[in-house]
Amino acid sequence: MVLVDAIEQAERLDPVSDRIQRTVDRAPRRLRDFLHGVWLGHPLHPALMHAPIGAWISASILDLMPGQEKAATTLVATGVAGAVPTAAAGWNDWAALDSEQRRTGLAHAACNVAAVALYGGSLVARLKGRHARGRLLGFLGLGAMGAGAYLGGHLAYKQGANVNQAVADLMRVPEEWQDLGPRSEYPNGTPVVRRIGDVPVLVYRRGEDYTVMMERCGHQTGPLGAGEQVEVDGEPCVVCPWHGSTFRLADGRVVHGPAATNQPLLEARVVRDRLEVRKP
Repeated sequence: MVLVDAIEQAERLDPVSDRIQRTVDRAPRRLRDFLHGVWLGHPLHPALMHAPIGAWISASILDLMPGQEKAATTLVATGVAGAVPTAAAGWNDWAALDSEQRRTGLAHAACNVAAVALYGGSLVARLKGRHARGRLLGFLGLGAMGAGAYLGGHLAYKQGANVNQAVADLMRVPEEWQDLGPRSEYPNGTPVVRRIGDVPVLVYRRGEDYTVMMERCGHQTGPLGAGEQVEVDGEPCVVCPWHGSTFRLADGRVVHGPAATNQPLLEARVVRDRLEVRKP
């Protein structure tokens, strides 16, 4: 769509975007990890958004039926309440995107803010007994929500926001065992980057155990091989140099966002003192 493409290229949105991003980034890290869905192993925002969307669509259906004013009012109120944590998680994810994605995200948020305002007005009207006005505002809110949903889909499926982008590399690794050279090339406790064809992988040796993970961060393909090695709760981890996603080197588990999913691993074995890997 021409309009959506124009939004992606609207650099005049960047000053506003940058200010909002700095504000969101001031939130405590624990809160941001929670809102990213690190604890869930899945982005939290798309899981939460079903509450307001489902409630408001259901309210619209009831608005087309006679005698359902009380139930429709309850659903509108449920949607308004559910929109608050959904928006918090959405803004948190948005702040870790690149500039073009954030431009689309601003338009997505603007539509959703309009939807919440319209449904809020609808709720007030219904509680005052003005159900005809409440229905009108509700249907207008449904339209705004639909526009926001379209932009959200564009952001995820066309622009690749908050999908695990490391999976594409994983799918390109052969199912047959691939030789990664003698194990003597891998120092204990120090990650090393190797390639399987043109797919980079990060190899971490801990004694006789080997972890081989996709080297491009699942959040936005940042090079983990260039990241800092740190300890979190006594476990060695690697930090993505682009946005700070942190993964445990022993098993690829995400411990800090903005990534919400674990880093994909390859199956590894040692045969005649040579390290071999394959897609699990």
